[in-house]
Amino acid sequence: MTQHNFLAIDIGATSGRAVLGTLSGEKFDMREIHRFPNAIMELHGKYYWNVFSLYESIKTSFTACVREGLAIDSVGIDTWGVDFGYIAADGSLLGLPRAYRDPYTEGAPEEYFRIIPRKEVYGLTGIQIMNFNSLFQLFRAGRESFAPLQSAEKILFMPDLLSYLLTGKQICEYTEASTSQLLNPGTKRFEPSLLEAAGVPPSIVHPLTMPGTLIGTLTDALAAETGIGNVPVVAVAGHDTASAVAAVPAENVNFAYLSSGTWSLMGIEVDAPIITKASYDNNFTNEGGIEGTTRFLKNITGMWLLEQCRKEWEKAGRSYTYPEIVKMAEETVYFRSVVNPDDALFAAPPDMAKAIASYCRESGQPEPATDAEYVRCIFCSLAKRYREVLSQLKEMAPFPIDKLHVIGGGSKNALLNRFTADAIGLPVIAGPSEATAIGNCMIQAKAAGLVADRWEMRRLIANAFDLQTFLPQS
Repeated sequence: MTQHNFLAIDIGATSGRAVLGTLSGEKFDMREIHRFPNAIMELHGKYYWNVFSLYESIKTSFTACVREGLAIDSVGIDTWGVDFGYIAADGSLLGLPRAYRDPYTEGAPEEYFRIIPRKEVYGLTGIQIMNFNSLFQLFRAGRESFAPLQSAEKILFMPDLLSYLLTGKQICEYTEASTSQLLNPGTKRFEPSLLEAAGVPPSIVHPLTMPGTLIGTLTDALAAETGIGNVPVVAVAGHDTASAVAAVPAENVNFAYLSSGTWSLMGIEVDAPIITKASYDNNFTNEGGIEGTTRFLKNITGMWLLEQCRKEWEKAGRSYTYPEIVKMAEETVYFRSVVNPDDALFAAPPDMAKAIASYCRESGQPEPATDAEYVRCIFCSLAKRYREVLSQLKEMAPFPIDKLHVIGGGSKNALLNRFTADAIGLPVIAGPSEATAIGNCMIQAKAAGLVADRWEMRRLIANAFDLQTFLPQS
């Protein structure tokens, strides 16, 4: 039976990795080939991504495949959303891409809304308002006369920029572009009026390319340097969450998903965007999915609270393994205080534990007195928040929701999954934890003609990975 090897380049804000997905008939396996760091660079008060370092790391991933004697059928790249690089008329990259944490966009939405009102912007895009969206980055870059923008002919979003470095071909992949707040999810075209109001010509963006499209092959120079050959590069779902949702092992449309990690994203997959008063009031967003679908979702603060607490405890000399943390929460059954993880108080506090204690005190609840009580408080608070958001989803969804699929790193947290099942009163199906890389590889497999559609992809994934089901108990 023929074996096909797909290389997923999956890059997050702090690290990236090259993951090999192997498909042989109905059998699908995955393993990590190379892991590399990524970090925001501060230079003269501005914040950037070192895209050249990422490019070198991808090259190292290729040479690692060559050392192992692997024949790679194709490569696909996914990253975070909204950020982009500026490209000159001659194809030169004009400096490093600005990072979404650059404070230059603070207050930009309010300033922009004096030109086009907030509700009109949401009505055109269906995207929740966040100051770092691409729309506001372009707006502020123009206001500060940022030289790369002034000289740019095009912009390339991060996965497309990396693909350009590999192939010399420029595209604009749909799912990544959908995070920009420049795209109309109904027409699946960019809105010229939004770009013009930002002081940017609409021609600065390329026409959209859908996931599963061949971009090109590795340049001759890169193929020779790494020894990997002229491997095809496929436009996968360039936004990491879109690739992750493609890997949800659902049987039918009647599901919600929770991509669970430092940040959680809860949503549904729909054929058409949902842009209503309720979606606006509840701050839901419409982002692109595979096969022309829309990911209707809400961003939720996830394990950020626990991660920040753990850093503070480690500084104080108290380190806990993850199994120890779960055991602490299980044994602290009498502590009942909860917080709203999405409260602005928890965005970037100097001391997360003190912020949690302050929230409990001001809301008339007992403050956590031990590390175990903090853990219990965080887990219960997340489960409660998931119930609230799922309730909103049920009211807006065009179909009944009968189960919640939890994917990503949080799918391995059995205690939180159990709390969530109890809170929402629905079955929780946990896994796969490596959903983003799996979805990336599966879209490449579809591009190669090995799977027919997302439902066949999901059936293969459900059979290939161990999933755990949590039924509501109390």
